[in-house]
Amino acid sequence: MQKPELLAPAGTLEKLKFAITYGADAVYLGGPMWGLRAYAGNFTMEDIAHGVAFAHARGTKVYVTVNIIPHNDDFDGLEEYLAALADLNVDAFIISDPGILTVAKQVAPQVALHLSTQANVVNYRSAQFWVEQGVSRLILARELSHAEIAEIGQRVSAELEVFVHGAMCISYSGRCLLSNYLTGRDANRGACTQPCRYQYSLVEEKRPGQYFPIMEDAHGTYIMNSKDLCLIEHLPQLLKLGLAGLKIEGRMKSVHYVATVTKVYREAIDAYYANPAEYRFQAKWLEELAKASNRSFTTGFFLGAPGPDAHIYEGELYDRQYDFVGVVQSYDPIKQLLWVEQRNNFLVGDTLEIIEPHGAGRELVVSKMFDESGEAIGVARHAQMLVGIPCVQPLEPMSLLRR
Repeated sequence: MQKPELLAPAGTLEKLKFAITYGADAVYLGGPMWGLRAYAGNFTMEDIAHGVAFAHARGTKVYVTVNIIPHNDDFDGLEEYLAALADLNVDAFIISDPGILTVAKQVAPQVALHLSTQANVVNYRSAQFWVEQGVSRLILARELSHAEIAEIGQRVSAELEVFVHGAMCISYSGRCLLSNYLTGRDANRGACTQPCRYQYSLVEEKRPGQYFPIMEDAHGTYIMNSKDLCLIEHLPQLLKLGLAGLKIEGRMKSVHYVATVTKVYREAIDAYYANPAEYRFQAKWLEELAKASNRSFTTGFFLGAPGPDAHIYEGELYDRQYDFVGVVQSYDPIKQLLWVEQRNNFLVGDTLEIIEPHGAGRELVVSKMFDESGEAIGVARHAQMLVGIPCVQPLEPMSLLRR
């Protein structure tokens, strides 16, 4: 079996570098317009050029999202944008709209076309239609079971890609009008405010101002709040489908999230292909995924229609067990000093867990800390300050520290 690409989200240039360093075969990102994550850091054209160069030098691909559902004025400047992306040698456009697809074929015929999950392909006839339009890869809707994915794969010649981890949306794979209706920000043009995560109560029309809870606790009521997708325990079933790509959601997520989740799926996929007959799921993978901020996990539609337990109705919205506190910048082997860029406060005496791009995790006890001038300090309190920490064993740059 051909090993599928592991695709990771790149909300910023920094996240692109972490995704690739921690094992992604491809990354997907949004440019200044026409993507569906208006509030991600997103990329300037200069960032995209830098990201493509970084990725291609490491044998990794870059796919650019151009997957809004456009109105007439959204086409202004699109031809120039797609042509510029083609000149930067991006590997594919991720598109959901036939109009944008038509423009892409005209101005950048050399760039591969991937159909976004926003196009909501849930059957083989729709899949075949898009293949006939020139699409080489179909990113299937999340609302499909294992059997449905298998049937589409048997009937369609194009590559197939599925989401394996990350947030689930209300409505078909994100085609939602709630944000537009409630806030005036169009989710289908990149400006979703996630109203499906809001707290809701019932109001009876003759009793204005009286709010009746729907299974409510101190944190509110979340009647549309899905748990996060996680298919790590069902990897063999996925890999036997002959998919071209396994995709992690999360362009709005942190560096820690991107690195942690990518590394886990990389390790699990490689373990399977090293010896499929002897492959065994390892509980440590699920434990590691749980350390990244999440809304607890569900298998979504993969094993069949989800039941009531696929949603969160009470309690904390996010489960975050660990704080991401720093990124390793360099190691001084003479002074045995680790230089770390601070991302959250940490103290002398803290025991930190190390996540390296390769290998098992280990711990670091912060016995002392120094600022850049060599002064001893007790707390790293300033955002992105450089901190020196004594450390006998060297660590790779871009290793992460969490508490």
